[in-house]
Amino acid sequence: MNPQKRQEIFARLCEHIREPKSELEYRSNFELLISVLLSAQATDVSVNKATAGLYAVANTPETMLALGEEGLREYIKTIGLFNSKAKNVIATCKILIDQHDSEVPDDRSALEALPGVGRKTANVILNVAFGHPTIAVDTHIFRVSNRTGIAPGKDVLAVEKKLLRLVPQEFKLDAHHLLILHGRYTCIARKPRCVSCVIADLCEFKQKNIE
Repeated sequence: MNPQKRQEIFARLCEHIREPKSELEYRSNFELLISVLLSAQATDVSVNKATAGLYAVANTPETMLALGEEGLREYIKTIGLFNSKAKNVIATCKILIDQHDSEVPDDRSALEALPGVGRKTANVILNVAFGHPTIAVDTHIFRVSNRTGIAPGKDVLAVEKKLLRLVPQEFKLDAHHLLILHGRYTCIARKPRCVSCVIADLCEFKQKNIE
């Protein structure tokens, strides 16, 4: 795919998706971090339902730590892997209090040192909370990048590196959410909605669903 086509793809996505932002509901960097931790192998909708009640009673590292694993589990038991997530969240709260003055760090290595936080989660926090031009490659972004030809790669790291190199600078900050939302609602896994896709004529996917 040539740079001109890639430029036009992102320009159209930007025009079509007027608010490229996370669908997780949060009011602080701490709430964002916890929501992203809980969202692994879970939908944003299920996380938002659970955190509505949770954040009403605990929305700081101190108040969440006070809940303990058992108390936290009661709020997040509707989310997959809630036992291990409760353990990671409580451990993360303790580290934030002890090492970061209860603040979410604006630093990749510090973020990845938190229990349950890997490269993808760190990228989300750096992008959404601190405005870094990072791209967290989830299943949607991996699919869209490979299917369209924007940035094909064999694994998520390869796709991430290619996107960081190839996405036009003006779209780097929003590319993460532009691609996620396009993959979530249009370029879906089983039957992509090519008929209503704003980049269908630019996409290099050979088996377009145009019936």
